[in-house]
This record gives sequence, structure tokens and C-alpha cells, in this order.
Amino acid sequence: MGWMQVRMILFNCRLIRLNKTIMNKILQLEEAAMLGICIYGLILLKVDWWYYLLLLLGPDISMLGYLAGNKAGAVCYNIFHHKAVAVLVFSLGIYSQSSLLQVIGLILFGHSSMDRTMGYGLKYFDGFGHTHLGLIGKAKN
Repeated sequence: MGWMQVRMILFNCRLIRLNKTIMNKILQLEEAAMLGICIYGLILLKVDWWYYLLLLLGPDISMLGYLAGNKAGAVCYNIFHHKAVAVLVFSLGIYSQSSLLQVIGLILFGHSSMDRTMGYGLKYFDGFGHTHLGLIGKAKN
């Protein structure tokens, strides 16, 4: 293998890394936009100010599941942070004309989007730091 081939391989590796970085930023912007839509939905539903605190912190109560072990914690966390669950709850709210279920669905969806802008994803069973978006926290080091 000649020097030019080695140079070309290194260039392609850098290009792939750059494309991955750009794609990650685009996905973060997409998640931020979904969070914005959820906040707008809460504004349209005319919720009290403390619902916005729930948006920030509420679904993270699911982390208490980790007190029962990694598998129970991951299942509990993923239920509260899975966007399909949020869409289902919101849809049930529309179907039943329950503004409370609509608000809960928006909070779950918005919180999940907020977490994903920061790199927190759905959890695998082997520990809190192993997510579908990659490793976080102590697991990353």
C-alpha cells in the first residue's frame, strides 16, 4: 500500500467523523424543535407555570426504578422516556377529550426530546450509562 492510499484512507476516516458530528448536531436541533413544539402545546392548553417544571424534571422520577436493579430501572426509565408512550398518552387525551392526558403526553414527549438534545437516550439493561445514543457519564470514561 502506497503513501497516497494511506493518505486517502485517513482523509475518508476524518470525513466520516465530520459527517457523524454534523448529523448528531442536526438530530439535536430536531429534538430541540420537538421540545419547542411541546412547550407551544402547553401554552395553547393554558397550563399553570408549574407544569413547565414537570416538563423539566417529572419523568426523571422513573430513575427510582434503578433502586430495584439495572433491568427494572431501565424498564421503568424507558417507559417514561419512550416517545411512542408519550404519543399514545397524548392521543388518548385527544380521543377522550381529556386535557390532563394531553398535558401528560406533551410533558413526556417534550422531556424525552430535551434529554435527547443532551445525549441521554433510552437505557439498556446493563446500566444507566449505556443508552441507545451511546455511552454517558462514568460509562463513557
